[in-house]
Amino acid sequence: MLELWAYAFGIMYSPGPVNLLGLHGGIHGRTKQNIPYFVGVAAAMFILFVTMNLIGGSLVTQSSLPYFSVLGCGYIFYIAYKLLRATVTLTGHDNEEYLTFKDGLILQLLNPKGLIATLPIVTIQFPAAGIHGTSSVFWIAVLSMLAFGAPTSYSLIGSLLGRRIEQPMYFRVFNIVMALLLVFVAFEIGYQHVYLLWFG
Repeated sequence: MLELWAYAFGIMYSPGPVNLLGLHGGIHGRTKQNIPYFVGVAAAMFILFVTMNLIGGSLVTQSSLPYFSVLGCGYIFYIAYKLLRATVTLTGHDNEEYLTFKDGLILQLLNPKGLIATLPIVTIQFPAAGIHGTSSVFWIAVLSMLAFGAPTSYSLIGSLLGRRIEQPMYFRVFNIVMALLLVFVAFEIGYQHVYLLWFG
């Protein structure tokens, strides 16, 4: 059981597009406003866990993962584009809209990291821990709450950093850096889960 939690914590709380956007929102003082986004992430993980638990590995296979990855990369590029186009006012807040439940849900459903996180847990670690049937719903709910905590914790860290930033130029630079990090993440996902599987 310890291995299950170590794996889940490690993959959910490591930097990725979902957590980077949580950090970005925190830097801009939008942790409370982005709570629907965090709930969307948790809902997506709940859907992924339940789906993987019901169908096992028959949906996400080596041949289908690249297609999920292409969709996920496209959405991450879109979010990065929105960050690059956001402008910053003299108040130190940009004109970008708050992240929504839909943003969190779609991003996490299309995030290959979410699929990679859920599949080994429900197909290998649940059976090894003796978790079957209806008892798995309880553990899926707990793991989904853990998924809610990942971008939330990044956002809280970002809010602590954001309070120390007073000049709008720094917010603009941070937007650019976060957008470039998201582009890097998208390329990394594309390389690992599309290029290597199709051409490697």
